[in-house]
Amino acid sequence: MSPRSFRLSKLLLNSITSTSLGSQGTGTTTSDLFIILHSKTFQRLQPLSRLCCTCEALTQLATPIPFSAIPAIQASIPFQFRKPTSTMPSFRRKITKHFGDSLTPSKPYLSYHDILLTSDDIVSLKYDWLTDNNIAFWEEWLEREVLPKYPRAHIVLLRPSITFLLMQAIDLKSIGSALPDFKKTTHIFLPVNDSRDRERADGGSHWSLLVVSVIDRVAFHYDSLGGANFYEAQKCTDRLGRVLGMPLRFHQMEDSPQQGNNSDCGVYVCIVMRHLLIKRLLNANSNEKVSMSMANKVIDSAGGRKEMMQIIESLRKEGERRRSLSPMSTSSKSGSSKTPPRIE
Repeated sequence: MSPRSFRLSKLLLNSITSTSLGSQGTGTTTSDLFIILHSKTFQRLQPLSRLCCTCEALTQLATPIPFSAIPAIQASIPFQFRKPTSTMPSFRRKITKHFGDSLTPSKPYLSYHDILLTSDDIVSLKYDWLTDNNIAFWEEWLEREVLPKYPRAHIVLLRPSITFLLMQAIDLKSIGSALPDFKKTTHIFLPVNDSRDRERADGGSHWSLLVVSVIDRVAFHYDSLGGANFYEAQKCTDRLGRVLGMPLRFHQMEDSPQQGNNSDCGVYVCIVMRHLLIKRLLNANSNEKVSMSMANKVIDSAGGRKEMMQIIESLRKEGERRRSLSPMSTSSKSGSSKTPPRIE
């Protein structure tokens, strides 16, 4: 496979619903998928007739597709086969239904500076697709616990909601007050989501990471699912360049670690973000040329989820301890249970 291509199986696995992939049994779902490829190499209509929607069949029928064709491929997949854009996948809905109100999004779990984690976020972190809040918490934690140790660093970790605003705003000038001051910034980290619905900041079905070196005018894109977010990352790069008042070169990182399922993309974003932030940028010498390659980096997604949960539980215990020492604390268990442990 050429470096400017990715396998069709990854795109289909990301786009086709889990039901089509075998919830009714292996080899029982068939359909005609017509993929329109707008590129010099594939300017033709390619029918994949009666495609058996199993991982094995997708792998066998996969063909290299240039990254430039990704938007056309995504747009051409019939709506009924696209992955739902809900950020509450079926597994989490079942968990919430089973446990009832104790795991509803309305129940707060931890207040950490500007982030309020809910029980729903905790369920997602343990078992499912990471929410905007999960990634925002991770960025908040890095800003509070890691960046202060490097006072000379001028690195911005943009929250998922702000990245979404940057990508969806019709008039970029209108969101200027919501954006940080980038005048002294050297690098910007942006979690990129594939949601294209301006009305839903919590939509989408895939996360990737965009790291912009302002001083080099280069944007590095790390996608754990081939080139699934190629279009979104390019759009984000273009829009950020307009905000910064400079053109940015876009570079797709072909050696980005790849996930082994359809739910670990957010975890990969968090782990890669910390690795690049600490190992590559913060610990580099001022005159040292830093490699942004992630070649041979092994991602332990299960370990990453566990570590993030340990951090949250540790902060939660500390919040409980501080609350117990506060003169404002109440002896009413029912009253205190409605207020989450707080760190600020």
